[in-house]
Amino acid sequence: MLANDTFHIAVLPGDGIGIEVTAPALGVLKAIEASTPGLALRFTEAPAGAEHYVKTGTALPDSTVKLCEQADAILLGACGLPHVRYPDGTEIMPQVDLRFIFDLYAGVRPARLIPGVPSPIAGAAEHGLDLVIVRESTEGLFASTGKGIVTETEARETMVITRKTSERLFDFSLRLAARRKARGGKGVCTCVDKANVFKAFAFFRQIFRERSAGFPDVKPEYIYVDALAAALVRRPWDFDVLVTENMFGDILSDMTAGLIGGMGMAPSADIGDKHAVFQPCHGTAPDIVGKGLANPTAMILSAALMLDWLAERHDHAPAAAAAIRIEQAVDRAYAEGLRPCEFGGTDGTVAVTKAVLAAL
Repeated sequence: MLANDTFHIAVLPGDGIGIEVTAPALGVLKAIEASTPGLALRFTEAPAGAEHYVKTGTALPDSTVKLCEQADAILLGACGLPHVRYPDGTEIMPQVDLRFIFDLYAGVRPARLIPGVPSPIAGAAEHGLDLVIVRESTEGLFASTGKGIVTETEARETMVITRKTSERLFDFSLRLAARRKARGGKGVCTCVDKANVFKAFAFFRQIFRERSAGFPDVKPEYIYVDALAAALVRRPWDFDVLVTENMFGDILSDMTAGLIGGMGMAPSADIGDKHAVFQPCHGTAPDIVGKGLANPTAMILSAALMLDWLAERHDHAPAAAAAIRIEQAVDRAYAEGLRPCEFGGTDGTVAVTKAVLAAL
């Protein structure tokens, strides 16, 4: 870990447009490295995903897992293809496997509306939209992954919420809210649950109440998941940090991505106590592979998230400065008129990359 002041990054391009957006992100990282004194990055690429499964029978080889374990951070493009599945019918998802292997319990899904990017929510540009969903990523309904029971008459999946993981999740989320407050944010952390119906969520809420008492500078709030869904399409700017169970977070984070321009604009991170994976929220989009249309913005912003996490973990000021510069470059590029195809524009992968690099 962090040998000779150089961050070692494991790079897993994956499948489909994952490969197409990884190259631009690496280009931006190399450009920011060259112009940031004190920042040194080393990249090692490794296979993972559906195509590798077709070739070898393994979606996530042991050599890739070992590389990820030894690296300072993991940068992942996108994995999986709809037509490639395991014998039980489930899709190839190494990104989910990594969450369980490295206990990446905090799924961080920022939703920030970039200047010049259209939102379907009236007033979003005027009010500003900048929230983060923290999705528990190893338990909840996903704890049943590969363990569900199906008979001729019924199917059962079990939701699991434990005190240990919930405490870590809430502490992470409350620290994030405090950190955002120090940068001018609201300093509010909201527990999203269904505690009025399920005992598991009442347990979840009680643990949040206990942990929030240790963060006097953060205001704790509570909301039911259905009420939040309604509020997000009316006044999403009212929220700061939202922390929730795995399945709820899976759905809500796609929803908030839609509020900021779509999946091509939405970065993400899956973070544990020692390891972290950074990847765009979007999938492999096989329908546009090879057409030069893939928007690399989410991947570039995920690379900025990675630098920010490395900066905090290692108290590394150059990495923190580099993360801010990448975000500012993306903002500047869009403010100056960058328009990818999902907004009805004509700017493809190369044009977006060039615009961000120019803005740096």
